[in-house]
Amino acid sequence: MSFDAVIDVKNVSKRFGGLRAVNDCSLRVERGSITGLIGPNGAGKSTLFNLVAGNIVPDSGQIVFDGQDVTGLKPHQLFHRGMLRTFQIAHEFSNMTALENLMMVPSGQPGESLVKTWLMPGAIKQAERSVRQKALDVIDFLKLGHVKHELAGNLSGGQKKLLELGRTMMVDAKVVLLDEVAAGVNRTLLQDLAANIERMNQELGYTFFVIEHDMDLIGRLCDPVIVMAQGEKIAEGPMSEIRANPEIIEAYFGSPVEAA
Repeated sequence: MSFDAVIDVKNVSKRFGGLRAVNDCSLRVERGSITGLIGPNGAGKSTLFNLVAGNIVPDSGQIVFDGQDVTGLKPHQLFHRGMLRTFQIAHEFSNMTALENLMMVPSGQPGESLVKTWLMPGAIKQAERSVRQKALDVIDFLKLGHVKHELAGNLSGGQKKLLELGRTMMVDAKVVLLDEVAAGVNRTLLQDLAANIERMNQELGYTFFVIEHDMDLIGRLCDPVIVMAQGEKIAEGPMSEIRANPEIIEAYFGSPVEAA
């Protein structure tokens, strides 16, 4: 792992009415890492995630992505810069096949232009063959070949999550934000999902920023793990240290004595 922050959150705050959801929070996601974000309910995790992903704009502070200030940029603008996000509830095109869902991802395909469709049919067919082959390669990587022609709406929850992961592989992602990747996934498919995240990280160099309530999954995948409570970052380190930290036990359970 290099020590080069692909995401650098600097003193970010966000208030909703009288509630300060994120309070002067700073954290970094190092390039090549799988960084976890955990905390009790109401800690500000989802708000921070939405700030990084461009869904909401901070009241103050700065968000730097790949060395550039992206504070206030929208999700589609961040997509074109290489920041992709999956969701707790998978967002698939249910009436298209799994293969077609992957082929939809790359932007700027020549077939999107009506004029080029008329004037450059050969170039469009070649571009479509290239995108299709990449989609097939992604399906093979994720071991989804048996459902590649199945309508995405008919897939199981775990298969939909794998398909979302595959969509991030169809473009040159610099970082992937995983939002509650374990939600709605059975334990068997969750192991496959975790193994593919590890392979993408180790073999393909993907960086992941993960928000998750499944502590076993966080412990398997993430190093470091960042802990938030009351809108602030309170700890960071490997999961073995996080589990033994009295301050974190108190944040989750009310007091170290009660937790014990």
